[in-house]
Amino acid sequence: MELSNWRRNALYLRFQIKEPFMSVSYNRDMNKILIVEDEENLGITLQEYLENIGYDAYLAQSVQQAQEIFNSVEPHVVLMDIGLPDGSGLDLARWMRKKKDTFLLFFLSALNDPDTKVEGLEIGAEDYITKPFALKELTLRLERSFQLKKQMLELPDELSHGKLKIWFSKFQVQDAAGEIIHLGQKECAILELLYQSKGKAFTRDEIIDRVWGEDKYPSHRTVDNYIVKLRKWCETDSTTPLEIQSIRGIGYQLNIKND
Repeated sequence: MELSNWRRNALYLRFQIKEPFMSVSYNRDMNKILIVEDEENLGITLQEYLENIGYDAYLAQSVQQAQEIFNSVEPHVVLMDIGLPDGSGLDLARWMRKKKDTFLLFFLSALNDPDTKVEGLEIGAEDYITKPFALKELTLRLERSFQLKKQMLELPDELSHGKLKIWFSKFQVQDAAGEIIHLGQKECAILELLYQSKGKAFTRDEIIDRVWGEDKYPSHRTVDNYIVKLRKWCETDSTTPLEIQSIRGIGYQLNIKND
């Protein structure tokens, strides 16, 4: 992105910062946010805004700084730019996922091509937000992800169905072969939605609305791809009682046969 565009984006966000902070709610249990942004004005603007609405916000302007803060702070949320001076935000996100897989990841980038978006989502990002964006939009997307995670935490710590085990709070599944699979937040949210309403069929549009909300980027194909992954992990053995069934002309439902 050209420098002039970076400056316009920073000024755009700073103009919004005049909005009253009292109108924004926040989650005290998910309060540590790491911002990885190499453009100083933009990064400081985001940091000031998030701190003013109650979050503990940390700013890193390079891969090295981000790694140091990530290790010392263990953030609950990471807001990740992609173009960094000493590396790629995509590669940095993969490194972070290997270190810890329970934080929520959001990409904030001027790159708008579908391949980059898909790559970011495949790493396990909750969302891919294209610059410039409204601060209110960012806050609403954060809150929606917090709500989804809270719903997962309300389920039992461990669910067992035959050889299959599910830990929604840890975003993990253990398949019939004993392998631990780390789920992205969207994968976990879809599985949780279907699991909590066992036997109920959801259309693809209903799944998109419940998991992605107002973000209309995901297509029906995106939902299908997530379902394929979940089936691969949850139906590895013919004796596994959990089944994600395709309902012709409607969508998907989760069924559990007698354990």
